[in-house]
Amino acid sequence: MLDSNARQYIQPVVDTSADLFLKRGFTANQVTVISFIIGVSSGIFVYFEMTVTALIVLWLSGFLDVIDGTMARKTKPSSFGTVLDVSFDRLVEISVILGLAFRYPDAMWVMLLLSVSIIYCMTIFLSVGAVAEQKGIKTFYYQSGLAERTEGFILFSLMIIFTDYLIWIGLIFLAVEIITSLQRLLEAKKILHAHEGR
Repeated sequence: MLDSNARQYIQPVVDTSADLFLKRGFTANQVTVISFIIGVSSGIFVYFEMTVTALIVLWLSGFLDVIDGTMARKTKPSSFGTVLDVSFDRLVEISVILGLAFRYPDAMWVMLLLSVSIIYCMTIFLSVGAVAEQKGIKTFYYQSGLAERTEGFILFSLMIIFTDYLIWIGLIFLAVEIITSLQRLLEAKKILHAHEGR
Protein backbone atom coordinates (compact mmCIF):
# COMPACT_ATOMS: atom_id res chain seq x y z
CA MET A 1 0.00 0.00 0.00
CA LEU A 2 2.70 2.50 1.00
CA ASP A 3 4.93 1.43 -1.89
CA SER A 4 2.18 2.26 -4.37
CA ASN A 5 0.85 5.45 -2.75
CA ALA A 6 3.93 7.11 -1.25
CA ARG A 7 6.43 6.41 -4.03
CA GLN A 8 5.84 9.80 -5.66
CA TYR A 9 7.09 11.58 -2.54
CA ILE A 10 10.45 9.81 -2.31
CA GLN A 11 11.02 9.38 -6.05
CA PRO A 12 13.09 12.60 -6.43
CA VAL A 13 15.58 11.30 -3.83
CA VAL A 14 15.57 7.88 -5.48
CA ASP A 15 16.18 9.40 -8.93
CA THR A 16 19.12 11.44 -7.63
CA SER A 17 20.62 8.40 -5.91
CA ALA A 18 20.12 6.22 -8.98
CA ASP A 19 21.86 8.81 -11.18
CA LEU A 20 24.76 8.93 -8.72
CA PHE A 21 25.23 5.15 -8.86
CA LEU A 22 25.01 5.17 -12.67
CA LYS A 23 27.63 7.94 -12.89
CA ARG A 24 29.90 5.83 -10.67
CA GLY A 25 29.62 2.99 -13.19
CA PHE A 26 27.34 0.67 -11.23
CA THR A 27 24.71 -1.45 -12.96
CA ALA A 28 21.25 -2.10 -11.55
CA ASN A 29 22.11 -5.77 -10.96
CA GLN A 30 25.25 -4.84 -9.03
CA VAL A 31 23.21 -2.62 -6.72
CA THR A 32 20.71 -5.48 -6.32
CA VAL A 33 23.54 -7.74 -5.14
CA ILE A 34 24.89 -5.06 -2.78
CA SER A 35 21.39 -4.56 -1.39
CA PHE A 36 21.09 -8.30 -0.84
CA ILE A 37 24.42 -8.68 0.95
CA ILE A 38 23.64 -5.76 3.25
CA GLY A 39 20.06 -6.86 3.86
CA VAL A 40 20.71 -10.54 4.53
CA SER A 41 23.15 -9.56 7.29
CA SER A 42 20.21 -8.13 9.25
CA GLY A 43 19.21 -11.58 10.46
CA ILE A 44 22.67 -12.11 11.96
CA PHE A 45 22.49 -8.77 13.78
CA VAL A 46 18.98 -9.63 15.00
CA TYR A 47 20.23 -12.92 16.42
CA PHE A 48 23.03 -11.18 18.32
CA GLU A 49 20.58 -8.52 19.55
CA MET A 50 22.42 -5.73 17.74
CA THR A 51 19.12 -3.94 17.26
CA VAL A 52 20.26 -0.59 15.85
CA THR A 53 22.65 -2.21 13.38
CA ALA A 54 19.97 -4.68 12.29
CA LEU A 55 17.54 -1.86 11.61
CA ILE A 56 20.10 0.26 9.73
CA VAL A 57 21.16 -2.53 7.37
CA LEU A 58 17.55 -3.63 6.84
CA TRP A 59 16.36 -0.17 5.81
CA LEU A 60 19.52 0.61 3.83
CA SER A 61 18.92 -2.60 1.92
CA GLY A 62 15.33 -1.55 1.29
CA PHE A 63 16.42 1.85 0.00
CA LEU A 64 18.97 0.30 -2.35
CA ASP A 65 16.26 -2.10 -3.52
CA VAL A 66 14.22 0.89 -4.66
CA ILE A 67 17.24 2.48 -6.31
CA ASP A 68 18.16 -0.59 -8.37
CA GLY A 69 14.72 -0.67 -9.99
CA THR A 70 14.98 3.00 -10.91
CA MET A 71 18.46 2.41 -12.32
CA ALA A 72 17.12 -0.43 -14.46
CA ARG A 73 14.35 1.76 -15.85
CA LYS A 74 16.85 4.54 -16.61
CA THR A 75 18.99 2.11 -18.61
CA LYS A 76 17.52 -1.19 -19.79
CA PRO A 77 15.44 -3.42 -17.50
CA SER A 78 16.37 -7.11 -17.67
CA SER A 79 14.25 -10.14 -16.88
CA PHE A 80 17.15 -11.66 -14.97
CA GLY A 81 17.39 -8.48 -12.90
CA THR A 82 13.74 -8.93 -11.94
CA VAL A 83 14.42 -12.52 -10.88
CA LEU A 84 17.39 -11.41 -8.78
CA ASP A 85 15.42 -8.58 -7.21
CA VAL A 86 12.36 -10.61 -6.22
CA SER A 87 14.29 -13.65 -5.00
CA PHE A 88 16.85 -11.64 -3.03
CA ASP A 89 14.04 -9.66 -1.38
CA ARG A 90 12.60 -12.89 -0.01
CA LEU A 91 16.01 -14.02 1.30
CA VAL A 92 16.40 -10.76 3.21
CA GLU A 93 12.97 -11.29 4.80
CA ILE A 94 13.84 -14.90 5.60
CA SER A 95 17.06 -13.80 7.28
CA VAL A 96 15.13 -11.53 9.66
CA ILE A 97 12.56 -14.24 10.41
CA LEU A 98 15.30 -16.83 11.09
CA GLY A 99 17.21 -14.39 13.28
CA LEU A 100 14.10 -13.75 15.36
CA ALA A 101 13.09 -17.41 15.46
CA PHE A 102 16.45 -18.66 16.73
CA ARG A 103 16.96 -15.74 19.12
CA TYR A 104 13.47 -16.14 20.59
CA PRO A 105 12.51 -19.82 20.28
CA ASP A 106 9.21 -19.30 22.16
CA ALA A 107 8.04 -17.29 19.14
CA MET A 108 9.29 -19.80 16.55
CA TRP A 109 5.77 -21.09 15.81
CA VAL A 110 4.63 -17.57 14.88
CA MET A 111 7.70 -17.09 12.68
CA LEU A 112 6.87 -20.38 10.94
CA LEU A 113 3.28 -19.32 10.27
CA LEU A 114 4.49 -15.91 9.09
CA SER A 115 6.92 -17.59 6.67
CA VAL A 116 4.12 -19.73 5.25
CA SER A 117 1.87 -16.68 4.79
CA ILE A 118 4.62 -14.74 3.00
CA ILE A 119 5.33 -17.71 0.72
CA TYR A 120 1.65 -18.02 -0.17
CA CYS A 121 1.16 -14.28 -0.68
CA MET A 122 4.22 -14.09 -2.93
CA THR A 123 3.06 -17.16 -4.87
CA ILE A 124 -0.15 -15.34 -5.78
CA PHE A 125 1.79 -12.17 -6.57
CA LEU A 126 4.23 -13.94 -8.89
CA SER A 127 1.58 -16.14 -10.51
CA VAL A 128 -0.58 -13.15 -11.41
CA GLY A 129 2.51 -11.28 -12.60
CA ALA A 130 3.32 -14.20 -14.90
CA VAL A 131 -0.12 -14.66 -16.47
CA ALA A 132 -1.47 -11.09 -16.55
CA GLU A 133 -1.09 -9.22 -19.82
CA GLN A 134 -1.00 -5.84 -18.11
CA LYS A 135 2.40 -4.37 -17.39
CA GLY A 136 3.29 -1.55 -15.05
CA ILE A 137 6.59 0.28 -14.65
CA LYS A 138 8.13 -3.05 -13.70
CA THR A 139 8.80 -5.95 -16.08
CA PHE A 140 5.69 -7.75 -14.83
CA TYR A 141 2.24 -6.85 -13.53
CA TYR A 142 2.64 -5.49 -10.00
CA GLN A 143 -0.22 -6.21 -7.60
CA SER A 144 -0.51 -3.70 -4.80
CA GLY A 145 -2.06 -4.68 -1.50
CA LEU A 146 -2.26 -4.02 2.21
CA ALA A 147 1.22 -5.51 2.75
CA GLU A 148 3.91 -4.37 0.37
CA ARG A 149 7.64 -4.14 1.08
CA THR A 150 7.49 -0.99 3.21
CA GLU A 151 4.73 -2.35 5.45
CA GLY A 152 6.78 -5.52 5.83
CA PHE A 153 9.85 -3.55 6.84
CA ILE A 154 7.82 -1.54 9.37
CA LEU A 155 6.44 -4.72 10.94
CA PHE A 156 9.86 -6.40 10.91
CA SER A 157 11.28 -3.31 12.61
CA LEU A 158 8.61 -3.43 15.29
CA MET A 159 9.39 -7.09 15.93
CA ILE A 160 13.12 -6.34 16.17
CA ILE A 161 12.60 -3.42 18.56
CA PHE A 162 9.73 -4.63 20.73
CA THR A 163 10.80 -8.22 21.33
CA ASP A 164 8.63 -8.50 24.46
CA TYR A 165 5.65 -8.28 22.11
CA LEU A 166 7.18 -10.36 19.33
CA ILE A 167 4.41 -12.96 19.23
CA TRP A 168 1.64 -10.35 19.11
CA ILE A 169 3.34 -8.26 16.42
CA GLY A 170 4.05 -11.45 14.49
CA LEU A 171 0.34 -12.38 14.65
CA ILE A 172 -0.60 -8.91 13.38
CA PHE A 173 1.90 -9.35 10.54
CA LEU A 174 0.35 -12.76 9.81
CA ALA A 175 -3.14 -11.24 9.65
CA VAL A 176 -1.90 -8.50 7.30
CA GLU A 177 -0.37 -11.13 5.00
CA ILE A 178 -3.61 -13.14 4.97
CA ILE A 179 -5.65 -10.04 4.10
CA THR A 180 -3.18 -9.18 1.34
CA SER A 181 -3.42 -12.72 -0.06
CA LEU A 182 -7.21 -12.43 -0.22
CA GLN A 183 -6.95 -9.01 -1.86
CA ARG A 184 -4.63 -10.37 -4.51
CA LEU A 185 -6.77 -13.45 -5.14
CA LEU A 186 -9.87 -11.31 -5.66
CA GLU A 187 -7.98 -8.94 -7.95
CA ALA A 188 -6.56 -11.89 -9.89
CA LYS A 189 -10.05 -13.29 -10.41
CA LYS A 190 -11.26 -9.94 -11.72
CA ILE A 191 -8.27 -9.37 -14.03
CA LEU A 192 -8.12 -12.88 -15.47
CA HIS A 193 -11.88 -13.29 -15.88
CA ALA A 194 -11.98 -9.99 -17.78
CA HIS A 195 -9.18 -11.24 -20.05
CA GLU A 196 -10.77 -14.65 -20.65
CA GLY A 197 -14.18 -13.10 -21.29
CA ARG A 198 -12.95 -11.13 -24.31
